[in-house]
Amino acid sequence: MTSPVQVTLIIGSARDGRLAPDVAAWFRQLAARRDDLTLDVVDVADTLLPADLDPNHPRTTALRPRLTAAEAFVLVVPEYNRSVPGPLKTLIDSFQSEWQAKPVGFVSYGLSMAGGVRAVEHLRQIFAEFHCVGMKDVVTFPRILEHYDTEGRFPADPEGAEAAAKLMLDQLLWWARALREAKTVRPYGT
Repeated sequence: MTSPVQVTLIIGSARDGRLAPDVAAWFRQLAARRDDLTLDVVDVADTLLPADLDPNHPRTTALRPRLTAAEAFVLVVPEYNRSVPGPLKTLIDSFQSEWQAKPVGFVSYGLSMAGGVRAVEHLRQIFAEFHCVGMKDVVTFPRILEHYDTEGRFPADPEGAEAAAKLMLDQLLWWARALREAKTVRPYGT
């Protein structure tokens, strides 16, 4: 059996009152059930980077080895103003080779029926610049507030979301393993 894939989960919102930690906690529980991946969690709220994109900033240098070690990424991303939250975009822009030629999955949410899909589409364009492979299937939570039960538990009806997450993770891990094998034969970019 091959070794587990190192997946980095990025919590992409830093706003007060954000719902991203609830969505990420749900995803972490799902990932913990699998023995084919290990999960590292990066929360943009805990690692806010300077807007000047200083590559030598202590937070940037501290985060670099964690992103480099990742073989795949999953982003928990809300849709803010039909796009990506600013702190997440700053985090992405602060690194280059750390993202290259790795698969990326998306778990999105929003207050509208779009469920964060517009943010995901923008992220697909951004990550294409790094030659990343964006997973076709994503997990979305449209009208996110309706996914909480009367006692505040998330998600109220997990069945469909769990099926979507399994599909996305299966794709993500396939790509991560394929790229792992390819990079042992020929390092990316050579």
